[in-house]
Amino acid sequence: MSASYEVRGSVAVITLNNPPVNGLGFATRKATAECIDRAENDASIKAVVITGAGKAFSGGADIREFGSPKALAEPNLLSLIQRVESCSKPVVAAIHSVCMGGGLELALGCHYRVAAAGTKVALPEVKLGLLPGAGGTQRLPRALGVEPALNMIVSGEPVNSELLAQVPGQVLFQKIIDGDLLDGAVALAMDVADKRPLPRVRDLKAQHPEAQAYFQFARNTVQAMSKNFPAPLQCVDAVAAAVSQRFEDGMKAEREAFAQLMLTPESKALRHAFFAERAAAKIPDVPEDTPLRPIHKVAIIGAGTMGGGIAMNFLNAGIPVTLLEMKVEALDRGIETIRRNYEAQIRKGKLKEDKYAQRMALLQGTLSYAEIGHADLVIEAVFEDIGVKEQVFRRLDEVMKPGAILASNTSTLDVNKIASFTKRPQDVIGTHFFSPANVMKLLEVVRGAATAKDVLATVMALGKKIRKTCVVSGVCDGFIGNRMIEQYSRQAGFLLEEGCTPQQVDKAVERFGFAMGPFRMGDLAGNDVGWYIRKRRYIEKPDLRYSKTADLLCEMGRYGQKTGAGWYDYQPGKRDAMPSRTVLEMIDMHRSGLGITPRKISDEEIVHRLVFALVNEGARILEEGIALRASDIDMVYLTGYGFPLWRGGPMCYADTVGLYNVVQTMKRFARNPLDDAKFWEPAPLLARLAEQGKGFTE
Repeated sequence: MSASYEVRGSVAVITLNNPPVNGLGFATRKATAECIDRAENDASIKAVVITGAGKAFSGGADIREFGSPKALAEPNLLSLIQRVESCSKPVVAAIHSVCMGGGLELALGCHYRVAAAGTKVALPEVKLGLLPGAGGTQRLPRALGVEPALNMIVSGEPVNSELLAQVPGQVLFQKIIDGDLLDGAVALAMDVADKRPLPRVRDLKAQHPEAQAYFQFARNTVQAMSKNFPAPLQCVDAVAAAVSQRFEDGMKAEREAFAQLMLTPESKALRHAFFAERAAAKIPDVPEDTPLRPIHKVAIIGAGTMGGGIAMNFLNAGIPVTLLEMKVEALDRGIETIRRNYEAQIRKGKLKEDKYAQRMALLQGTLSYAEIGHADLVIEAVFEDIGVKEQVFRRLDEVMKPGAILASNTSTLDVNKIASFTKRPQDVIGTHFFSPANVMKLLEVVRGAATAKDVLATVMALGKKIRKTCVVSGVCDGFIGNRMIEQYSRQAGFLLEEGCTPQQVDKAVERFGFAMGPFRMGDLAGNDVGWYIRKRRYIEKPDLRYSKTADLLCEMGRYGQKTGAGWYDYQPGKRDAMPSRTVLEMIDMHRSGLGITPRKISDEEIVHRLVFALVNEGARILEEGIALRASDIDMVYLTGYGFPLWRGGPMCYADTVGLYNVVQTMKRFARNPLDDAKFWEPAPLLARLAEQGKGFTE
């Protein structure tokens, strides 16, 4: 049953039961409404309690029904709330654990509400580019107060129930119950069973002493902070309607805004990202109940920037880490860097001293492979050279216990080849963390040809534990993210040769919404990293053409921020990128040597050459099976490369533009004699979908 019914004395208890978070799907709504009818028609029942089974009151709408007819089927959520609100007997919501979105809107339709301490309460619809659509913008300001309600609605962030109960004048919760929640709710229901009239949140006044000035201030603030997202501003207007209009008119305004936002590309992109993150965790041939290998201890080879950052992820999750280096100086430096990173968090108020001490106590260093053999997982984070990787993995094969997972943090190299250095290829996997590894959300999990299913399942589960978004990639040079970014970077180089400056390219891409343009990104990551990869490419792929500007830059020793000079100039101790006359002169000289007359290039061309380069390579990756789905590619770029969230990722953006239009633009780029015409041949999958009028999401 999606909702169960039981009787406690003269109180009917309705329990939402739709795992995992009691989503308010059609079956649950229908069963709940039927239970209300049953209670109302039973003369022996004096009051009703609604609660949720398991670990939630309700997480809101059932995401499995998004976009389906069931989402709107009667009783829809509005109808269910109206049915609860109009019940002739008092209805008490017994809220615990999670009460979000439609779940909170349902609770606000009840006559009384009690909550367990620590309940996470939120209206998170803004994170999907929407606003609450079942009365949340109208009832919450009446129950909680205008300002705290608006803060919750605009941010979408959860707030603990006991904090909300402390808001002066609030009637959101009649009581925070420390003991048994259901017993407390039933007791309240019996106390109010004969009280009339029944209190309804809709009958309260939403008031603010300086409403006009407050909402104007709120609009200005929200507009400045969320200029690329229309939903937050609409949230302000909807809450303002709760103050200035009758309840029925405010509800109408809320529904109209909700319907309008549903059609915006920003909301579509955010909803795409929401589902994409959940889809990325599902691997078709690896059952969800695959037994996992226990991971109680982790070892990391290499205490440099990546190794130290990776270690912090596990320390943060309470997992002991042994850090291995070859020299004591390097080991001490690595541990000291971890210590400084934590101390910086303490100074910013993001970490408490006791937590810092706990984490550092989980860390130990060693210079001996013999001391890491007991670890359940070892991650290699050494120099990106196949010869160095071979030495490490042959040694790991000798010392690690049977069943230990051997992982490589390689960003481009062949995981199958790395696995071949061991006698246990089934235990080898790629775990490509992104820098800084303790901050970046993305973890590319590279599945080798021999990688065991339980190894893959274990690493995916562990990634979730250390709060990463894990995306599975097959084996190829660069995997998903770096294979695509290479084409993006090649186009950036060609644009310099044809007439752009680094600043022009970066500004165009950043106006499009990227966190950072390609040249600022190169300076941050280290231009020598790309130089090393290109040198390998020149041998392995001699037909692949690159602009020589990046090589010339590195030959000048301009590796980026770490050397104080890259595509831009940097002042000591500062990260502000200043245009470099030296670099512009180098580009002009190189352009002259090629006999190229610079031309004026529009921002639109810059953006489309860079982004459609990602799309075309992404289509090849998808067709080759390197990525399981187009949305996985989008997750890589949203969480690892700063692609603008409101555009949904490169593949989603291509669908928004229309694949026919993407292909036509690529054909135009192919006619440019200074570009790479062969690359701009549409990938077969892209060409097929465009011809059929379909998109990647189909």
